[in-house]
Parts: sequence; C-alpha cells; structure tokens
Amino acid sequence: MKIHLAYGKEGLEVEVPEKNLAKILTMKSTPPLPAPPVAVKDSLLHPIGCPPLGEIARGRKRVCIVVCDFTRPVPNKILLPPMLDLLEMSGVEKQNITILVATGLHRPSTPVELDMMFGADIQHRYTIVDHRASVLEEQRFVGRTRRNTPVFIDERYCSADLKITVGFIEPHLMAGFSGARKIVAIGCAGEKTIKTLHSPAFLDEPLCCEGSVDKNPLHHELLEIAHMAGHDFTIDVALDANKAITGVFAGHPQLAHAAGIEAVRRSVGATLPEPADIVLTTCAGFPLDLTYYQAIKGMTAALPVLKKGGVLILAAECAEGLGSERFVSMATRFRTAEEFEQWIHTHPVEVDQWQLQECAKATQRGEVVVVSSGIRPEQQKKLFVQTAASVEEALQRALHIIGPNASIAVIPKGPYTLVDVDTGAL
Repeated sequence: MKIHLAYGKEGLEVEVPEKNLAKILTMKSTPPLPAPPVAVKDSLLHPIGCPPLGEIARGRKRVCIVVCDFTRPVPNKILLPPMLDLLEMSGVEKQNITILVATGLHRPSTPVELDMMFGADIQHRYTIVDHRASVLEEQRFVGRTRRNTPVFIDERYCSADLKITVGFIEPHLMAGFSGARKIVAIGCAGEKTIKTLHSPAFLDEPLCCEGSVDKNPLHHELLEIAHMAGHDFTIDVALDANKAITGVFAGHPQLAHAAGIEAVRRSVGATLPEPADIVLTTCAGFPLDLTYYQAIKGMTAALPVLKKGGVLILAAECAEGLGSERFVSMATRFRTAEEFEQWIHTHPVEVDQWQLQECAKATQRGEVVVVSSGIRPEQQKKLFVQTAASVEEALQRALHIIGPNASIAVIPKGPYTLVDVDTGAL
C-alpha cells in the first residue's frame, strides 16, 4: 500500500505491506478557519481571560513581541499585522516595538528565513532581532525558581513594559505542548537556564513527555519562569495537517494557552487498540526535519504506540545534516546509548545533550532505524541508532527481525500527532 509521508519539502511515497498495516495514525479533520485575519483581529479585541490588547497597550512605551524561529511553522504574516496595527492605534510608536525571534539555543535566522517569516513590509517597518542565549551580557538575571533553576532572560524582553508572545500549539516531547510560556522560558532564556531546564533533573521525569501538562514538572517550571520574567499577552494558533489555521487563542498567557491545549488535544489525538510491533514515523517534514537534532521529536512522539522490543523507523530528510557543531560532536561521540546515558548522569550538562537523551529513551523501547538523505554516510555509521537507505529497506529488516506477521503502524506527520493506545486517556 502506498502511503505519503511528510518528509522534507516534497514528502515521500513509501510502500507498506497492506497485510501488516495496523493503522495510519493521523490528526482528526478539523476545518480551517474561513477568514483567519478576521479571526485574529477578533481574538485581539475579545481575548480569553483579560482585557482587549488595545486596552492593555495604552500607556505602554516599549513593546517586545516574541515569535518562534523558522523551525516552527507559525503564520506570522497573518498574526502580526493586525496586532501591530492595534498597538500603533493604541499609541505605541513603531520604533518602540521590537520583534524578538525566540531562537533558544538554535542557530541565528538567515535573511531568507526572515523574509519567509515576515515579508518585506514588516522587516522594513520594525526592528527584528534574534535572541542569543550564549551571549551572557544580553541576558538579565531575574532570580531562581523554587526548584533553584537560575533564570536568565533576554534583556530586550525584560526591559519592555508590554511583553507579548506569538506561537502555535503542538505536542512537545518535553513540555507536553508548545506555545505561550515555552516561548519565553526557553525561547528567550539564557544558556544557563536552558541547560538546567533540559537536564536529566527534568528529562528523567516520566511525565516530561508529549501531551502531559497537569503533572509535568517542566510545564510548571516554565510557567514560573514566564511569570518571573513577565508575560502580559499571548496569541497561539492551532494548525491542521496542511498548516492552515484551525483555531486562534489569544489573551491571558495561562488561560488562553490552556484553552488552546484542550482544543489541540482533541484534534491531534489518534489511538491504536494495542501497541504495534513496528512504527513508521516522521518529523512532520519541512521545516521541522531540517536537522537530525529536531527530527528526534518524531521518535519520541511514536513511543506510546510501539511495543516493547519493537522497531521504530524514522524518515526525516535532515537537509541541514545532524545539527549544530556541538550536537554533531556529541551525537557521534558515543558508541552506545548506554554509554551516553552513563556519561550525562556523571558530567555537567552540555548544550544539546537533551535531544540525544530523548533519542536514548527511544532506543530503550526498541530498535531505532533512521532513514535520511541528508545525514552524511560517515556520520550515520557513528550514531547509536541504525540507519537504512530507504523506508522499504528498513521495513524489510524489521519484518525479518520480528517476523512476517508483525503489525505496522504509520504516523505520517510524526510529532504533530498525539498518539496513544486506546485506554480512554485521549
């Protein structure tokens, strides 16, 4: 049976034996909004849990609007114009509005990416800057959380007297769901803060995973940090499989985000009656699968429906290779996942180790096979996962390992789908 996977910009057609196919796990069909700009403007005028943005903005002098970096498909060209118009109508001068790209510890934005994110008009009219987490003098220390996390936040964000985040809500491999508080507490945080939030102290917690919120310690840590730094207003969207807007959630950062989470949870959930022997997944294609670092999110998203001892196949283009130089060094340094796990629990936290820890979690569940045209062959040999030249080759190897009657589940859009075994949890 031919199945289309989200892979790079074009996608990938793969052949899956129909007799083995247990289920194709996809997002529910949620109709896109008929007029997204109208819905965005209405959400700013009638927000959730707080006064309208225009009312909040009156008397404010300096505004910082934080947006996600290019790895997140946030429709900024739809979300920003009505917000910027409203701020200026409320008396904020455009030269006092800063758009801060929440890069976290990702690489800086390229000119091409900025043009795709904002277009020429917004770039010409407003100041747009990247957050630089590793530049300590650009961060402000705002204190420590109850769990003793040191909180460093971008000075440009801290010095604004109106702080707004713009993002979208999807399942997140550590924080439960993306959006709102995460854009501040990680996207705008300094390196010391990010290292702590991504350390084994949090990631060893079983509830630091996709879809987990209420008892997720990382979620509550992010809320505390965002509160310490200040967070006045948020606007997050829900997107369908084609990245069209299906919902807009603006207003009080915690209340609007909670409403968005519940809507997204209903639309992205997909279940199997029992775990599958083999799970074929992706990292949702471009731009999320630009690097292996990001593509690991496709692995962890699939774990709830993979049988213990099964085979997990990840198809991710990784057009930019493994990721940053630091991640390349770490990903190719350890012979086995066990060796890596021992190392992270006996050494200080290094940048990017957290994504490799998530990969190690996947290998504890079963064998992991990566199919990628963008990872160089000499690097593939040094990863502590298996690789294959094609999805079909990976499937044949998996069927040889488990047996010809093995069940196969397919998740065409990886981390954008919240999968689980049907126990009534979703």
